[in-house]
Amino acid sequence: MTKTTKGLKKSTGFPLSLNRKKESVSSIVSFFAGAGFLDLGFEMSGFNITFVNEIHEPFLGMYKYSRNILGLPSPIHGCHLGNVAEFCVDQKSKNRLTQVVRQERKKGNLVGFIGGSPCPDFSVGGKNRGRNGDKGKLSMIYVDMICSQNPDFFVFENVEGLWRTEKHRKFFLEMKQKIHSHKYITTHRLLNSMEYGVPQDRNRIFMVGFKKNLIKDMKLIKNIDENEINEDFFSWEKYKIFNKKRVLLMPWLKTSPFKEDSVIECPDGIALDLTVENWFQRNEVINHPNSIHHFKPRQGLKRFETVDEGDDSKKSFKRLHRWRYSPTACYGNNEVHLHPYKKRRISVSEALSIQSLPKEFTLPEEETLTNMFKAIGNGVPFLMSQAIARSIKDFLSENIL
Repeated sequence: MTKTTKGLKKSTGFPLSLNRKKESVSSIVSFFAGAGFLDLGFEMSGFNITFVNEIHEPFLGMYKYSRNILGLPSPIHGCHLGNVAEFCVDQKSKNRLTQVVRQERKKGNLVGFIGGSPCPDFSVGGKNRGRNGDKGKLSMIYVDMICSQNPDFFVFENVEGLWRTEKHRKFFLEMKQKIHSHKYITTHRLLNSMEYGVPQDRNRIFMVGFKKNLIKDMKLIKNIDENEINEDFFSWEKYKIFNKKRVLLMPWLKTSPFKEDSVIECPDGIALDLTVENWFQRNEVINHPNSIHHFKPRQGLKRFETVDEGDDSKKSFKRLHRWRYSPTACYGNNEVHLHPYKKRRISVSEALSIQSLPKEFTLPEEETLTNMFKAIGNGVPFLMSQAIARSIKDFLSENIL
């Protein structure tokens, strides 16, 4: 362990269910739910999670397990295990979703769809098949479902490659145009998780949309485009804690020679809240139930000893630096993240802390390591999702009829 822990924030130590706001401005239907990081951010901001869809059974098992551990209620309309396309092509599944939306509206609730479709086909490090890939097609299917079910608002999340890569951006704009044709107004932004206090450099594109007929004052729409929300009315900035450009200019330590259980003093002038070590301490990762869950190196694997602390220059075998933020949490496709001062990979509890989950969030010990790390890497960082949920809540309370 390191010696320098002075000034590190402690976890709030709450049971999350007790800190959840009592009122709920709307009901959430979640797609591509994974282990539930995005959902948790919305739930802790006062939304109700009412129906959940996930295709991978182990992920859905983790979703249910973590909610039980946190003392959160099961979605009132249940969980659906299956491909999201079923809600567009299978009449029984489509009717079920329609009934969910209808029943929540009868209660007087607004209904929101949230989801981040699988991203390998748009990722720079992926197969780059785009809209024609098996995973890429799911993005348009999600959009088609929004257009057919007409939720009051929605959230769409994906990797930055969908926006930065020219051919993928055309597809993104095509999806957006289709949504506009179904009488939605939208706003989108490329965001970095560090800006919300997450100890991780992770860029993601988000699009948020609202039905036009719910808006009480259409002056909030930009004059140049009748489908775009004016930034004065929907704030992507309000709940940001850090400015990414300023963060990158801080005097971060680059690399340090690796030595097991070494001591390195925290440098001055950095954002302590964004460091790996801060979150390891904050979440008490060594005492967490998932602290024992990490891949064991083969005996004599020298590579675990030769990579410098903070050397993340290669695709695989990146060693985190205790006094710096982590690269994007991505633990599949042979990408290996090493512990800063231990001769091993990071544990599940450490990976959860890098995704800014509260220390109470736990995954089932009987699940495979592969599934646990894949679910963690796929998830939207908790603090990031919570901030976006709060911005949506503000907009709804101020601008909806």
